[in-house]
Order: sequence, then structure tokens, then C-alpha cells
Amino acid sequence: MASEMPEGKTVAVIMVGGPTKGTRFRPLSLNLAKPLFPLAGQPMVHHPILSCKNIPNLAHIYLIGFYEEREFSVYCSAISNELKIPVKYLREEKAHGSAGGLYNFKDLLMEYCPEDIIVLNCDVCCSFPLQEMLAAHKAHGGMGTLLVKKVSPDVASQFGELVADPNTGELLHYAEKPETFVSDHINCGVYIFTPDIFKAIQDVSTSRRDRALRRLNSFEALQSATKSIPTDFVRLDQDILTPLAGKKQLYTFETADFWEQIKTPGMSLRCSSLYLEEYRRTSPDLLAKGENIIGDVFIHPSAKIHASAKIGPNVSISANARIGPGVRLIGCIILDDVEIKENAVVMHSIVGWKSSIGRWSRVQGGGDYNAKLGIAILGEDVCVEDEVVVINCIVLPHKNLNQSVLEEIIL
Repeated sequence: MASEMPEGKTVAVIMVGGPTKGTRFRPLSLNLAKPLFPLAGQPMVHHPILSCKNIPNLAHIYLIGFYEEREFSVYCSAISNELKIPVKYLREEKAHGSAGGLYNFKDLLMEYCPEDIIVLNCDVCCSFPLQEMLAAHKAHGGMGTLLVKKVSPDVASQFGELVADPNTGELLHYAEKPETFVSDHINCGVYIFTPDIFKAIQDVSTSRRDRALRRLNSFEALQSATKSIPTDFVRLDQDILTPLAGKKQLYTFETADFWEQIKTPGMSLRCSSLYLEEYRRTSPDLLAKGENIIGDVFIHPSAKIHASAKIGPNVSISANARIGPGVRLIGCIILDDVEIKENAVVMHSIVGWKSSIGRWSRVQGGGDYNAKLGIAILGEDVCVEDEVVVINCIVLPHKNLNQSVLEEIIL
């Protein structure tokens, strides 16, 4: 019974989105849910889950999204057994917004009578300082605490900008992707709330419903109301953070560690390298060692690497990959069942499942993680024949390349 649970329980929620939300991640998301794409050898969602695992009295981890349940069933079962903490996927039948999605599963989330609810976006790459953040959250005594970071003013407008009290950390002002500069401090998409968040979400829905009813008196207003946001669609940023800023309910916790948003394949390559570097501190046993290993490298135990191949830095090699003699790998993700034949070179690239790269071939990106063609991407089952050069290209699945290509999208 919930009443018999020890005090101080915490539940964690990871928002994983859905297939219509990850279109910028194609072709890598064509046959795999984006949250399961491997970064530094582990699924993207695995990194925030491992951070949640270290929270004292963690009762349950929930993944909320629009993907079919079957896409997460195997992973959730495996990670639950590994961590000895229940991890469950909850599928939304329709879009409720980031806050509305929480409210939609309120009864399940409150089953353990938690004191605190951790909420994370899956497409965030950072060190997830949840324990320190939770301590600050309890010290503030507010309804919520959000992770924030100082960034260059040039990029701040791409995110939610905020102003916080420099002494207390209270959130004073919040603007989601403002057109004019507000602040160089941004919202990192990592939150801790008390259960009071559910009343705040309900208040937004109730207020929106009341306004819609009051507007029903005129035909023009009726037309406006029918086009307005559904009453149960509530966003954390615009509908909760913005109106509650400056009311001593929300506080900030600033991180100086790395932080990136994983929207594109290029950024996944960047974030894989950040997680590999983080392994030095958190999981040094996951990093490969050897005479021809340079820098941070992850190699799956089932992969076969020739002794003369030179690997690294910032390389992740997945299950059953075969790396031949004389191969050179730098700054790349090699996915399951890939074969790279002798003396081939792969740099700043992602090589898709079951692909093959021929002898003396070269697959290379420029290393600009933000540019559309800043890295090279081979989709699933792409064959690059011997002595072919592929530079800054995106190649869709099941293609055969028998001649060199430069800065093309090959459909």
C-alpha cells in the first residue's frame, strides 16, 4: 500500500517524444526510435536513466512519449533488471504538451506518494547533477527547480531565456525563444518539482476552459475559441514557467558542466564524444585501452578489431562490428554489424547498421556538428565499394556507392 511506503520517495520522468518529433534525426531514426540511438555505446535515454539511478529512495522511472510500446518493451525490461529499479514506458494517445503529459499520468506518478518528481527531456546531453540539484531544491522550498546554464548571447535565443535572482536563485523572468535578447542564461530541460506542479497544471487547464466559455457569447469569439489551444494541452515553458516566474515558487540551479541539445545526427556525434569524456569520471571501465587506442574510445565486447587498426579519439563501436587491418577511425559512431575493410579511413562520421566500407575507401565529414552536411552519415545497409571517397554526404539506407561523392544527399 502507498501508505506503507517510506517517506521521501522520488519518481523520475523522462520525456522521449515520438516519431513525428524526430524528423531532423533521419535517416538514423528511420528504423530505430531516436531515444534508443547509441551515444558512447549506450542508448540516448540510458544516460539520464543512469543519473536518476543515483537518487536516494528512487521508486520508479517512467518514460513518456508517442512511440509504440513495442519499441521500448525490450529496453525497459532489460534496464529494469540491470538497475533493479522499475522502468516503465507510458504512451500518450494524443499530444498534451510537456506539462499536460505529466498530468495525463498523474495517478500513476503519484502511486508512490513521492515528495519530488524529476522531469528530464531525453534529447538533452549533460552531466545531470541531480543529487546536487535535489539538495538545492529542498533548500529553496519552492514548487520547482530548473537546471540552467550560461551560454553565448549569440545562441541564447534558440532556447528558453531566463533571469534569476543572483542571491536566492529564484526564477524572476522566463521567455521561451524570445525575439529580443533577454539573458544569456538558458533553461536546460531538467526539472525537479513537488506534487504541487499538478495543481499548477490543472489551474492552467481550468483557466483556459473558463476563458473559452466566456467567449462563447459572440460568433467571432466562437471562431477564435475553436482555433485556440486545447484546454488539456499545457506546456511547461510558456504555461508554467513564464506565469509563475517572480512568484517565489520556482528556483534555478546553475551548472558549469557541458550541456547540449540532441536534435540532429551531427549533434549526436558531438554528444557521444562528451559522454565518452564523462566516462573518465563515471565509468572508466567502459573505455577501451590498448597500444592503438587514442583518447576516449568505447568498443562493444562482441566487436572484432584488428591489432593494426588505429582507433580514436572519440570513437564508439557497437556490437558485432568488424574493423580490418590498417583501418583508421577518428570521431565516429560505428553501429551494429558494420564491416570496415583494410586501410579504410572513417572520420567525423556515423556508419549505419550492417553497412560496409571497402578497402582503401574514405568516409569523412568536416566536423561541423551544426551544419546540415557537416558530418558524413551512412544509413542502414549502405555499401561503399573499394577505393571510393565519401565526403560530407548523407546516404539513405540500402544504397551502393561505386564512385566518389562530395556534399550530396543520396536518396
